[in-house]
Amino acid sequence: MAKVVVFLATGFEEIEAISPIDYLRRAGVEVQTAAVPVDGKSDLLVQGAHGITVQADISLDEFMANCKDLPDGVFVPGGMPGAANVGACELAVDFIKKMFEQKKLVSAICAAPVVVLGKTGVLRNKNYTCYPGMKKFADYCGGQEKADQLTAGANLVPDQPFVVDQNLITGRGPGAAEQFAMALVEYLCGKEKAQEIKIRSVQRQ
Repeated sequence: MAKVVVFLATGFEEIEAISPIDYLRRAGVEVQTAAVPVDGKSDLLVQGAHGITVQADISLDEFMANCKDLPDGVFVPGGMPGAANVGACELAVDFIKKMFEQKKLVSAICAAPVVVLGKTGVLRNKNYTCYPGMKKFADYCGGQEKADQLTAGANLVPDQPFVVDQNLITGRGPGAAEQFAMALVEYLCGKEKAQEIKIRSVQRQ
């Protein structure tokens, strides 16, 4: 069974987080939500950008302490200041780097590809997409020079619900949450399982 950890921080975009969690769990993926500390404080009750509170499965600190083997994937929802809060967490950023280096799935949607992944270096020479307007890496990477180093060769693919480039999957925004979620399912579980989940979802409408 594939395993995925989802980083939730105060201000996350609710639909971007819940849709992938829902679809992955329907596909049989073991999904664990980890609450990212903000200003040094950690709480399993994480409030989203629109006032919806979600109870995370575990704190990020506890997840790291118990993480003997890397999961198959990590996912970062967008939303502000949710993405910025994840990006400000050195523990989360270092974990994403390690996941990418080990060829594990790294995924993010909306603001997170720029705000979080931009500072990890995983976008170098990669195709990606993000929320329209979230293009200024310098604002989140410590200045233009640093941003140029971390994102050298990164290619923004606009107007796409999601972009897959090897073990990197990025999504455009809340309106693309379902399509992005299905891309994660297909990557981790295969096309047949993704089609099965898609058919079941349509039948339940």
